Amino acid sequence: MRFRRLGALLVSIACASLVLVAADADRWWSHIKFLADDALEGRDTGSAGHRKAAEYIASGFQRAGLKPGGGSGFIQAVKFRSRRIIEEKSSLELIRDGKAERIMLGDEATFSMRIDPSPKVQAPVVFVGYGLTVPELKYDDLAGLDLKGKVALLLTGGPSNIPGPLLAHYQSVRWSILKTTGAVGTISISNPKGMDIPWERSMLARFMPALTLADPALDETAGQQIAVTVNPARAEKFFAGSGHTFKEILGLSDQGKPLPRFPIPASVAATVTVATQDIESQNVAGILPGTDPTLKDEYVVISAHLDHVGVGEPIKGDRIFNGAMDNASGIATLLETAAAIGEAKKTFKRSVVFLAVTAEEKGLLGSRYYAAHPTVPARAIVANLNTDMFLPLFPLRSVIVQGLEESDLAADLRRVADPMGIKVLSDPEPERNAFIRSDQYSFIKRGVPALSLKVGFDKGSPEHETVKRWRTERYHAPSDDLNQPVDLKAAADFNRLYLSVVEAVANRPTRPQWNADSFFRRFAVAQTSSP
Repeated sequence: MRFRRLGALLVSIACASLVLVAADADRWWSHIKFLADDALEGRDTGSAGHRKAAEYIASGFQRAGLKPGGGSGFIQAVKFRSRRIIEEKSSLELIRDGKAERIMLGDEATFSMRIDPSPKVQAPVVFVGYGLTVPELKYDDLAGLDLKGKVALLLTGGPSNIPGPLLAHYQSVRWSILKTTGAVGTISISNPKGMDIPWERSMLARFMPALTLADPALDETAGQQIAVTVNPARAEKFFAGSGHTFKEILGLSDQGKPLPRFPIPASVAATVTVATQDIESQNVAGILPGTDPTLKDEYVVISAHLDHVGVGEPIKGDRIFNGAMDNASGIATLLETAAAIGEAKKTFKRSVVFLAVTAEEKGLLGSRYYAAHPTVPARAIVANLNTDMFLPLFPLRSVIVQGLEESDLAADLRRVADPMGIKVLSDPEPERNAFIRSDQYSFIKRGVPALSLKVGFDKGSPEHETVKRWRTERYHAPSDDLNQPVDLKAAADFNRLYLSVVEAVANRPTRPQWNADSFFRRFAVAQTSSP
């Protein structure tokens, strides 16, 4: 009889647990249903749909009992300059021996509107390998090259012997180094190994507006006159007459061998016509005040981006890029975390900033703005925990973590993940440069230890194949909508893990620290030594 009662109790507990999982998942999914509805038209930065999403998030923060943390209530206004190409008045050519060879915009190459392009450019071209300089490893693609007044032709990516986070960082600052050589721009050939989206689909995004922050101090592309991205399937014509082929270059890269560097016997001629306008968008911030007298003035920022890419060229007849997983899912987790804390009347020793940022899809611009203009004292921000497109497509058995090797936040994560039976994994696909493609990177560059989490998989596993198929079919496509299979229990489990990590970091007795051997520790030192 005693065993029957115990069994009944265990069944009852299990059923109650399942009910909680269902309730958590249902509420999480309800947020996504609102944010990824066609009515919000893809939440493009600065759009009416984005504004509705921001107001929805602010209301959720308020209901959860958070204090306004945006500077103007829950909203922090962010100003941008928008650029959209007028392609019928733009052109790209290679000039050889006085003869012009037209490059077809779209099929063969696209102009990037993330820079403020010069209306006309004509300049010699030099192939610079990966175009990287990594002083810590005594690696320099630019050594001995004359790039003054020239355009650097490069293959995206980098040598396989450079650690993923370090390689990703130096790719993100590539232009700042090229600029010192006197180069006027770049022509980047997309490395197929790092392409999430097939060219045939990604080229359609060229008609969507790109943004830069209106604050000129935060423009990381200043001085770049031309930025072109080349379809790797059409790249051979750029090497004609050079004594090298793109097939050779790609083969060397695939084998991890050094790339040659050489002048291209051609100049590039570009005419770029752009429509511009000023726009304003919204970051949303709420604060859970800390309770410990000595730690409450320190802040843990937990973040996710609320924007997606809006309305674009139709794919299979659908023009609305709903962004359900990217990143209504992360915003839903942020809202669910706030609600769970409010319902349990939880308090933490440190204060927590709940931050939904804009313009991630435009180059992490909203988080860059907040990190530069925080609504709490900058030096009091001790950590950032981010989630972006965490993809609950299968049961949660592991998490992939950007920044895992860089700070002692990894110990906090493992301390809560281990009892839950969840493995903690480093990035198995460093060639994708995910380390610099989510908002935690904006905080890292300001010296703040940070992690970004998503549902994990082992490389080459069936789960990995599921994720790769999702990227090919749904990433930045209208099919990232409400009509896709999602593992709601995995989402609920992820939300519990995320809440546990937030609690662990907010309550730890010591301020999070960079590991002594982390490259990114230098940014904290620079912030500490600045006036």
